Amino acid sequence: MSTRPVDFLLSIVAPCYNEAEGLPEFIRRVKAVCARLACRHEIILVNDGSRDHTLSVARDLALADPAIKVVNLLRNFGHQAAVTAGLDLAAGDAVVLIDSDLQDPPEVIIEMVARWREGADVAYGQRRTRAGESAFKLLTAKLFYRLLRRLTRSDIPADTGDFRLMDRRVAEVLREMRERHRFIRGMVSWIGGRQVAVAYDREPRFAGSTKYPLRKMLAFAVDAITSFSVVPLRLVTYLAITILILALFTTVGLFIAKLVNPEHFIPGYASIILTIVFFGGVQLLALGIIGEYVGRMFEASKGRPLYIVEQVYPNSPVPSAPPPAA
Repeated sequence: MSTRPVDFLLSIVAPCYNEAEGLPEFIRRVKAVCARLACRHEIILVNDGSRDHTLSVARDLALADPAIKVVNLLRNFGHQAAVTAGLDLAAGDAVVLIDSDLQDPPEVIIEMVARWREGADVAYGQRRTRAGESAFKLLTAKLFYRLLRRLTRSDIPADTGDFRLMDRRVAEVLREMRERHRFIRGMVSWIGGRQVAVAYDREPRFAGSTKYPLRKMLAFAVDAITSFSVVPLRLVTYLAITILILALFTTVGLFIAKLVNPEHFIPGYASIILTIVFFGGVQLLALGIIGEYVGRMFEASKGRPLYIVEQVYPNSPVPSAPPPAA
């Protein structure tokens, strides 16, 4: 039997980057959802260094509605850091993470709350369809999630984003995880508890253009894999062993060929060059993979904050975050 409170506070955290055009509609739909739920609520908009009028639009919305808070970051720190900034300020019994571009319909929150009331610790959105996205993006997303599940020990559901509702205790654990290269959907999966899927159809952007070009998608994929798996390092070891075995067989084969037909055995210049290039490429690949992990260790050792808050509107104390892990 669920022990969820009847009178609960719902925190909705929404990172914003150049979303001035669609932000009023986002707030209108979120407020309609909260009215249907008849719950106390707070909406935390995190302006992640937008270059348009997102901050001024968000501040106007906050002035008109005391349930809205605006966290303005000093510069663009990235989506995952912006989500973390909002999470650090959220005080709700349940916390929803949702993007403000309206691709994830706010109306799905109603079903997420229902699953939470039934006892779920996390209700995550799982995309049935993804309207307005290219075939290339759909294919790469599908391959990414399948690869990630094979490389990691965490059961990260396929076809999901950060759109989810978390119980307070899960949100508190997530707040304490201060790793720099963040993959929040994987971090939430790692925490565990009862996690259930809520299927929905993803909509096209209400306004503006995507904030995740190919370059950012690749960087995000690298962060996800290196944050949750050491398999790439092991693959380097397996590759080295395989090459050593192939080299051994090749050496034996060449020795036998020279003994059987010494007059026809002419060392080839091309084979030598190809061998050098191949082994050189393998070594550079190995160094690159090791460098990714070492670089992340170096950045984590600095202990810098994940984000810097310029101001919270209406005027409030800057949210306190847990100190970086030692």
